[in-house]
Amino acid sequence: MKTIEQLKFARIYTMGRLSQVNDDVWDVQPKGFNNTVRWNVGHVYCTLENFTSMVIPSYEPHYQEWQTFFVRGTSPAEWEGQAPLKEELIAALQEQLPRIVGELEGKLDEVLPEPLKIGDMLTMGTVDAVIQFALWHEGLHAGVIHGLNRAIGE
Repeated sequence: MKTIEQLKFARIYTMGRLSQVNDDVWDVQPKGFNNTVRWNVGHVYCTLENFTSMVIPSYEPHYQEWQTFFVRGTSPAEWEGQAPLKEELIAALQEQLPRIVGELEGKLDEVLPEPLKIGDMLTMGTVDAVIQFALWHEGLHAGVIHGLNRAIGE
């Protein structure tokens, strides 16, 4: 259950960082940063959807159409079409966590049929391990959002 509490904490932290971001900062990509606030927010959302579907095969990720904007390796400079609005992304983050927590309850100790590997350095064999990685990932991107806001807003 500690993993769920940490996942909730990570989302509270992310939402706190977003509450400090001015509207005019969402699509600015300053020198030294790979992406924008909008990209980082969408990436956090899509990544948790993807990790959840990897460890719970019956789970259907929401907003699949956002993947082309926010998966690893994408960039706002290469977007075709209209990326989700700030309000859509914020609403999606808010509704996502209770939905995913409901999916995860009672399943954290389940062993994956095949371990999930991140390069040669990390192998995760349980639902819990993957979700812990996902919450670390969210914290990382919340920090980037905070850094972008400071670099642009000040």
